[in-house]
Amino acid sequence: MSNRAGTVATPQDLVDIDALISAYYDLTPEMTDPAQRVAFGTSGHRGSSLKSSFNDAHIAAISQAIAEYRKGQGITGPLFMGKDTHALSGPAQDTALEVLAAHGVTVLLDANEGFVPTPALSRAIIVYNANPANTAQADGIVITPSHNPPADGGFKYNPPHGGPADSDATGWIADRANELLEGGNKDVARLPLEKAAAAETTGTYDYLGTYVNELGDVIDMEAIAASGLKIGADPMGSASVAYWQRIAEQYKLNMDVVNPAVDPQWAFMTLDWDEKIRMDCSSPNAMASLIANRDKYDIATGNDADSDRHGIVTPDHGLMNPNHYLATAIDYLYRNRTGWAADAGIGKTLVSSSIIDRVADSLGRKLIEVPVGFKYFVDGLSTGTIGFGGEESAGASFLMRDGKVWTTDKDGIILALLASEMTAVTGKTPSQRYAELTASFGEPAYARVDAAASREQKAKLGKLSPADVTALELAGEAITAKLTEAPGNGASIGGLKVTTENAWFAARPSGTEDVYKIYAESFKGAEHLAQVQKEAKALVDGVIA
Repeated sequence: MSNRAGTVATPQDLVDIDALISAYYDLTPEMTDPAQRVAFGTSGHRGSSLKSSFNDAHIAAISQAIAEYRKGQGITGPLFMGKDTHALSGPAQDTALEVLAAHGVTVLLDANEGFVPTPALSRAIIVYNANPANTAQADGIVITPSHNPPADGGFKYNPPHGGPADSDATGWIADRANELLEGGNKDVARLPLEKAAAAETTGTYDYLGTYVNELGDVIDMEAIAASGLKIGADPMGSASVAYWQRIAEQYKLNMDVVNPAVDPQWAFMTLDWDEKIRMDCSSPNAMASLIANRDKYDIATGNDADSDRHGIVTPDHGLMNPNHYLATAIDYLYRNRTGWAADAGIGKTLVSSSIIDRVADSLGRKLIEVPVGFKYFVDGLSTGTIGFGGEESAGASFLMRDGKVWTTDKDGIILALLASEMTAVTGKTPSQRYAELTASFGEPAYARVDAAASREQKAKLGKLSPADVTALELAGEAITAKLTEAPGNGASIGGLKVTTENAWFAARPSGTEDVYKIYAESFKGAEHLAQVQKEAKALVDGVIA
């Protein structure tokens, strides 16, 4: 770990915003370089203008491709569009509007000219499409690179179901965008920004008011208010800054909005493990400031830049491991949401803690284990066949109190509020409740580490088959399974999972950085976990070398 991890950023760590914006307009991608082509990962296209991987040309081409995709799919309703607080998000929104307006697409921007969290946009799509009066379906674009560093930009398409687009859609859009780029974008229709902004098809939507007004349908806001809990909500410079301020006022909560600043350099952030500024609310280094002040609050929470992730800090424990909180949230919700269907299952990613399996079993609920990617929970949340879908990386959403769909994308705001509801209703913090769960089910040691990998090595990892792994043991135990497909739906996990009687590890390539991620867990303690991690890295490195 870096010596400066967890310390406040210094001037040398800050990106030059003027240079970043200039590069967005001045640089164009070299299409022979794979790193500069459009590529949709699990959460859209991401890159940096300084690396010629997120520039005006990219966004114009992607927007043209989306306009063509909508037409081909018969999507003729409005397109909801919102941006987060990254410096490149504003220019990207302008570019997209110029192209979409040229195609006559009705685009609904934020009525307050502010920032739009991912869950607020997902909710807007769902509400619109659920109204029988709206016969033409809506979709949306979220402009965000999530928790990525300040120099990055991101562009994500959400189809009419409101959640992340599946690979069929993103593959078509990426291929068409690259085809347009290779032709110099000569086939991209575009209006000047002033005309696009004034077009009859350009309108607004009150994302903030609509989302906040409906929170009582998904969270017991009255219980939180009546409890008097002292809450600290740290937006971490994210799109949810105004949302937390409105929530505190509207629901009369005893809440401090911790550090409500918006700074595209994120100069107030503490550095992550690699000395980079990264708004990862599941990282103890990125959350160091909030953790240091945990005794001031009964519950403290953080969100990443587009607020689709959550971080939970308790005075008795500090920052909770995302898996611990997921297990606790699942246990609480399924015992307290009487409006949910009795057969509503529990969705988890294949790299989430297996304590969730044990909680699900104790609840008598079906467990649905899927690859990494929130898109795998969309259908279940839409139909109510799953009540909760959660990822190990602190992303989750769940149904409304009456069992209807809330969002089909991750919602870090309601997961943060749930921690307060849970504490208000049970009198115990989520970390105290987790301790009770481990007393019943055993205490797993879980961690995720990143290992350097080239683009070629990541590609090889993503295409492994069980036969590529010849090892018979892991950390002193016989290997019981080698998985490259998720048991919940048979979909490829884009990597490898190896299990033993008391432990497992999974390795998968990052979609945004030159690393692969090793997730590991052991029910035999921290020392055994360290052994699992060490042997897992050696095993994977040997296979992808």
